[in-house]
Amino acid sequence: MASNKAARDGEKIWKTNIDKVNAELVTLTYGTMVAQLCSDFNNKYSEVNKQLDKMGYNIGMRLIEDFFAKSGLQRCSNFRETAETISKIGFKMFLNITPTVANWSADNKSFSLIFDENPLADFVELPNDGRAQDELWFSNIFCGILRGALEMVQMQVEAHYVSDVLRGNDTTEMRVTLLRYMEDEMPPDDE
Repeated sequence: MASNKAARDGEKIWKTNIDKVNAELVTLTYGTMVAQLCSDFNNKYSEVNKQLDKMGYNIGMRLIEDFFAKSGLQRCSNFRETAETISKIGFKMFLNITPTVANWSADNKSFSLIFDENPLADFVELPNDGRAQDELWFSNIFCGILRGALEMVQMQVEAHYVSDVLRGNDTTEMRVTLLRYMEDEMPPDDE
């Protein structure tokens, strides 16, 4: 799928097939959830990051069905097409943003998503405790969502942030790496 076609498809789907919710409501609700996790785990940010990833993973496993139902798309033919589809259709459909796909590895198994905007990070200031700036990945739920969604289409990936404007970096960048294509496996004792 060509990049321009993906962008047009994402825009069309956003305008015609998606029920919209108030972005500020989502932002504030998500921020409250992250604050509660920080409290629940006594500001152990590595544990908060794990919980956000786990929540995202479970969301992604279900969100992929909605993605296919509303977009009418089929599975992508390669990892480059997958990256463009995630950026220009997936993020557009669900968040009305289009991160840039960049920094491909030589083997085409790893890329970056560069976020010019992040609706989850609006109105956010990380705790000023001397640790959050170095340890908390506020939008880590996105990494889990990508992992869960791609696993449902037989791609095992690793996703993690390498920079975030909330931490004082110039950009927000997520790195996505294809670990392997998974075989369709039958559950145990299933005939």
